[in-house]
Amino acid sequence: MLFQTMFFAVGVLFQVILCLGDHENKDFPSATNGQVFPWNKMRLPDNIVPVHYNLDVHPNLTTSNFTGLAKIQVHVRQETSVIILHAKHLEISRATIALTEYGVSHPESILNILEYPPFEQIALESAKPLDNGETYMVNIYYTANLSDGFYGFYKSSYQTPEGEKRILASTHFEPTSARMAFPCFDEPSFKANFSIKIKREKQHIALSNMPIVKSVQTAGGLFEDHFAVSVRMSTYLVAFIVCDFKSVSAVTSTGIKVSIYATPDKWNQTHYALEAAVKLLEFYENYFNIYYPLPKQDLIAIPDFESGAMENWGLTTYRETSLLYHPGTSSASDKLWITMVIGHELAHQWFGNLVTMEWWNDIWLNEGFARYMEFVSVDATYPDLQVGDHFLGTCFAAMGRDAMNSSRPISTSAENPTQIKEMFDTLSYDKGACILHMLRHFLTDEVFQSGLVHYLRKFSYGNTKNEDLWDSMANICTKEDFTSGDFCYSGSQAAKSAYRFAGEHLDIKEIMNTWTLQKGIPVIIVEHNGTSVRLQQERFLKGILPEDPSWASLQSGYLWHVPLTYITSNSKTIGKHLLKTKSDHIELDGEAQWVKFNVDMNGYYIVHYTRGGWDALINLLDQNHTLLSQKDRANLIHNAFQLVSAGKLSLDRALDLTRYLRHENKSIPVLQGLGYLEVFYRMAVRRNITDVATNLKNYILQFFKHLIDRQTWSDEGTLSDRLLRSNLLELVCDLDYLPCVQKALAYFNQWRMSNGTLNLPTDVLEIVYSAGAQSSDGWDYLLTKYMQSVSGAEKNKIVSALASTRNPEKLARLLELGLQGDIIKLQNLAHVVVAVSRNPYGQLLAWNFVKINWSKLMEKFQLGSSTIRWLIIGTSSQFSSKEELEEVEMFFDSIKEQSSQLRCTQIALENIQKNIRWLERNLDLLRSWLQNIIIEVGT
Repeated sequence: MLFQTMFFAVGVLFQVILCLGDHENKDFPSATNGQVFPWNKMRLPDNIVPVHYNLDVHPNLTTSNFTGLAKIQVHVRQETSVIILHAKHLEISRATIALTEYGVSHPESILNILEYPPFEQIALESAKPLDNGETYMVNIYYTANLSDGFYGFYKSSYQTPEGEKRILASTHFEPTSARMAFPCFDEPSFKANFSIKIKREKQHIALSNMPIVKSVQTAGGLFEDHFAVSVRMSTYLVAFIVCDFKSVSAVTSTGIKVSIYATPDKWNQTHYALEAAVKLLEFYENYFNIYYPLPKQDLIAIPDFESGAMENWGLTTYRETSLLYHPGTSSASDKLWITMVIGHELAHQWFGNLVTMEWWNDIWLNEGFARYMEFVSVDATYPDLQVGDHFLGTCFAAMGRDAMNSSRPISTSAENPTQIKEMFDTLSYDKGACILHMLRHFLTDEVFQSGLVHYLRKFSYGNTKNEDLWDSMANICTKEDFTSGDFCYSGSQAAKSAYRFAGEHLDIKEIMNTWTLQKGIPVIIVEHNGTSVRLQQERFLKGILPEDPSWASLQSGYLWHVPLTYITSNSKTIGKHLLKTKSDHIELDGEAQWVKFNVDMNGYYIVHYTRGGWDALINLLDQNHTLLSQKDRANLIHNAFQLVSAGKLSLDRALDLTRYLRHENKSIPVLQGLGYLEVFYRMAVRRNITDVATNLKNYILQFFKHLIDRQTWSDEGTLSDRLLRSNLLELVCDLDYLPCVQKALAYFNQWRMSNGTLNLPTDVLEIVYSAGAQSSDGWDYLLTKYMQSVSGAEKNKIVSALASTRNPEKLARLLELGLQGDIIKLQNLAHVVVAVSRNPYGQLLAWNFVKINWSKLMEKFQLGSSTIRWLIIGTSSQFSSKEELEEVEMFFDSIKEQSSQLRCTQIALENIQKNIRWLERNLDLLRSWLQNIIIEVGT
């Protein structure tokens, strides 16, 4: 035995020396046992690839741990003696390997196990070389604790109506946490098939990506569920859950079983999600012309869930508020949110699951498409939700982020887990969706759809990069790829099939690379004179002005290929022009009083009008605003105020534009204009600029009186009507508009008198709760109702109401409840903190809370996670003084070990700098404009 051990050690040492010799002469790290770890890169080598995983997992919900056996069939591409793969927080007790030939396994050999936690990697060393071209079975035995957070294989809980706490175990692996549940090649390009077995107790059920094929009772009284073999997929899409949930099911027209799972007491909230999921799944099969490849699709509401949802193939997981619809407390916006989230996750079953990005730098190929397909799918299946009206908000959000110097290209290098998590941001999701929308509009719907079908068919069960999508959109294939279908042409036909835009042939890859490989957004400067339009493009930056020393360097090298659209006063025919240079010229068909670019805001760019261009448009809106669509009107409001931040338009001209809103009754432009006025009002309140705050309040209440007094406290009307109602009434009640406050308080008192049994209109619930939360006993009553509620939608509304109080002691208590995680679940902490931060009486409380509890937050949430980013940006984004900037900088410096790894800290600092500069440049203008309006109204 001693001889065998010595022989093994010498053999391994020899092979490690050979292995090290294969690499560049770089230092190799030390494993946890002090030996040399034979790999020094964050990314795994590709000399060994997984083919098939057999996973046996037994979670113990009483002791909160689990045991596992991972049997991984691997294929050797290049001779080696070391297998490098991922594992995190797993205690590996034993690993063996056996050669497999013709389905028969040779005798097992023991593998030496080395661990390198900084890279979350393990090395399995073989005494004998693993031969090129051969297949081996690697067996890894391990144990681990169920995670206390929201990643890996983690524990969740819920309370029954009788007060009993019940435990479940669920998974969340994206982007890099499958390694917390089983040893694996945890990178998206290492696709494999999975066979999964889960042990459970009798009172539980087990779910995974595939259906159960059999259940076996073990000698110990447990049940072992065997799931069908999966399709080829990435590790981050694997999922398994052990719980005691109930479900409701239906079957699609093509035979796919769709089931919605929830805790037993919330089963009656699953029915809308089932209806939506069936409709949307059928839509996608038809739109993509590719059948959904699994026999079932489960959607499950997890009580503890950090993000909104996750697209695990065949078993999508959701926050309860993203899946469960409660007719008595879910508002119009709640219903829209649920429908959109389901549309997003089901789109992923094709974009992301069937075809996966090669690496996380191109995560936008998953998330941008899923975000865009939310709108495409819901618009087709639920036209009454009018989702097209709300797409502008998605692009406004992207532009706000992209107009900062701290932005990044959509496709950006990301290597370590923290960098990868930060890729899941508004640029990947929202900007990705917006540039796809722009692409669809200049290719036409039919061509865009055909390109997607080509892309999905060509790369099914594979991985892609940015350029693969553009090549598919261009419909250019090699002879080997040629098909006679509608969506693919041979290379020789490329010239015939090239797309035309405004009479020009397009190189789609060349065009779209300017939107994905460089950061930022262009501003198109339009100089209109009679029939002549001169165009110029430059990089749009907020808070950085042409007179700044850094301006020239920040503009250098930026050029976009911009598909421009425009209409004029004498023609509603949409003109088109592809701007590929810094400056260009368009000749109109005839003289025009005005020209409006970016029709319906289908393009991703800002427009600035010179030589009286803005004056003409402001005059048009004031005289006959309906000559422009409501999207164009909202687009003009957005562009005007964005240009103020860039120093290209004076604030008084942007404010002049809003005066037409006294004639406006469409929700999109009204909410856009109100949104800016509300930001200015809250900034003035926070800075204690009393005269400006008072005058802004009076301006809002007077100029929107026609809309305010028309609102009914009901759930009537279209979705746009209902969203306008809830947003408008929420604002004017917050402005202490007496009729609104009195109505809300009357409703609250009636509801309280009924002990919460009175059915209030769902669209005004939060407004009513907020009115009640202003008194101490009302606040306490709402907290009690929060604990009793079985509706996640209602709980969200109550939290927002509790955060609206002006009582600092109540706000401090709310923050502590959010961190404790008992009454208010930890998943909702960011919502609590940011809601308090938006309250002028709670902003400093929220910021100090994050500073004081930073160490605790690091224990509970992963660095780079959406929660940490939201807490940093959300609590600091309203700061607007140099003293506040210095304080934030000092705090970031004190946590340099973490802050230096985060992009969101740069965003936070740039936000504050932008706010400071905006106030310095515009406060006096805002004050004088408001004073002139008051004098004008008085006369």
